[in-house]
Amino acid sequence: MHQRISHSWLDPWLTRPLKERYPLLRIPRRLPPEVIVIGGHALAIAGAVGLAFSTTTWWGGLLATVGIAGNHLADVLDGTHARATQQCRNGGELLDHFFDPLSFAYWLVGIAVSCGRLDLGLAAVICLFAMAVLTNIKAKLIGEFTLSAIGPTEFKTLLAVYGLILAGCVARGVEAIMTGVVVCFTVLVVFGIVLLGVQLIRSIQEVNQRGGRPDTSDWVTRRDAA
Repeated sequence: MHQRISHSWLDPWLTRPLKERYPLLRIPRRLPPEVIVIGGHALAIAGAVGLAFSTTTWWGGLLATVGIAGNHLADVLDGTHARATQQCRNGGELLDHFFDPLSFAYWLVGIAVSCGRLDLGLAAVICLFAMAVLTNIKAKLIGEFTLSAIGPTEFKTLLAVYGLILAGCVARGVEAIMTGVVVCFTVLVVFGIVLLGVQLIRSIQEVNQRGGRPDTSDWVTRRDAA
């Protein structure tokens, strides 16, 4: 079982208070936590649709904010509900971690569609999945699932605020919205690539220092197994 450690700047302010208020929500104990996971993923899709329309409609940014905030709420509550009702299952955890990077990919594609820059969207999605793969391999090697200071909570907060700002700009008829979105998206992609490089170097150093014995086993083929 991997340890879960978050160095997030915002988790103490946004995630922990939500967990503490879980009993107030009175979620039925029989409700499978997987339902919350799937519901959160549906909200992520809604957020992506909102982002895609955020530069042309006033409601796009609002839908993006509601979808992203709802996804974060579900992401916090699924594990809390599973532990509180003793419904923790490996399949549920797999489903949760499978959907997480997909949700972020939807949002990045939504931004790319909104400004007509699919090249930036492609670069952003590649960077995103490279970061996800790096995080999971590192967790396997050191037995610790770690979230950095700038992690999922920070990214979701940024996108939720971004949606609100765009909704206000479109409603007021602010000009040069498209240019501003392209600039912001470019900065986000460049920052992500730099962060990926830093995290890769740090992760290599950390697994060399804290990881167990290197895996020296060879692949077993069907012929070998027979």
